[in-house]
Amino acid sequence: MTTVVQRWDIHPEHPWLRGERPDSPVQFDEAQGVWNVYGHAECLEILGDHATFSSDLTRLMPVGVDESLIEGDMSQMDPPLHRKFRSLVSGAFTPRLVASMEEQVVDLTNGLLDQIEGASEIELASALAYPLPVIVIAELLGVPADDRELFRKWADDVIESFSGFSFLDDSEQGVQSVQSATERLQPLRDYMAEHLTERRARPREDLLSHLAQAEVDGERLTDTEIVNVANILLVTGHITTTMTLGNTVLCLDSNPEQFARVRADRSLVPGAIEEALRTLSPSAALARGTTTDVEIGGTTIPKDQIVMMWLAAANRDPARFPDPDVYDPTRDPNPHFGFGRGIHFCLGAGLARLEARVALNALLDRFPVLRTNPDNPPSFFPTPDMIGVNLLPLRTS
Repeated sequence: MTTVVQRWDIHPEHPWLRGERPDSPVQFDEAQGVWNVYGHAECLEILGDHATFSSDLTRLMPVGVDESLIEGDMSQMDPPLHRKFRSLVSGAFTPRLVASMEEQVVDLTNGLLDQIEGASEIELASALAYPLPVIVIAELLGVPADDRELFRKWADDVIESFSGFSFLDDSEQGVQSVQSATERLQPLRDYMAEHLTERRARPREDLLSHLAQAEVDGERLTDTEIVNVANILLVTGHITTTMTLGNTVLCLDSNPEQFARVRADRSLVPGAIEEALRTLSPSAALARGTTTDVEIGGTTIPKDQIVMMWLAAANRDPARFPDPDVYDPTRDPNPHFGFGRGIHFCLGAGLARLEARVALNALLDRFPVLRTNPDNPPSFFPTPDMIGVNLLPLRTS
């Protein structure tokens, strides 16, 4: 049987997507100068030990990074600072508050699908998978959801510029790539700074106003910190959901028997989403830096080394997942790393799951037929550390 990866030739440079396993769960890449980790147990150990495997990589990057890009970036923080910054925004994503948003998500989903009612072919990303989560996160922040086409352009710029391994390339080309990435991010930073200025003058009941008044250790956040926090929420707050919904539909399309089961039994929808997060993980890789010599997976990694965890490979580790290349919506347990693990577990995971569940159920309600078109195939984000569709044409009849 042809898998979804084989059918669309997803990331040909990632052999684990094609059932190939590395000889060792930990390997050193001399060309990149990083340690690659592929095993589930090894990634779990790293994600649970922030003291040994630091999230602050700036000291190890061969290419200098504008420090203003890092201020307020929780993904680059370790405790206790990480805990303090995370607490500033975590209140907006509690299970209770996320559950209370379901009616809003349902209404938004139906409104978006009304616009494509009766179409014989739809493009899922632009019709639903992108606008739904970006409207929700924009409204949470308090920025105009009508600007979502701007957000999409800026988000694509961020993904294309800052994903991958440009920061590991200290050649002239690598330095130029980082400079270009910084310049491409500036319009989004300027946009959010303008809204922040307005919130300082006229606060509202939104997350941006909350950040404008928040304090860490008795001190107000700087404008740069707030802008970076808000931008990270805006970009990551929608891109994972966009990819998750598209990837789930793609997995179901490539597994007709499972698709029929899920369509007939909607209690399988959450499992279908979780299994897509495992088999086509939106966040394929995550980096850490060692603070001391450490043994992981029987291999000693020296101090001050960059460790690249390939979560997409760990999610297909046969030592943890029986038949790892089989898409099974009933898989239980399913301890995948689709949303990370440990202190940096995705803040918006609950909201992303809610949006994907509501959206998939609505698609199944509206369209008795949903299938890809070989003459108009999907396209994928080109970055090596992300797996996700950015265009998904679907026939509805």
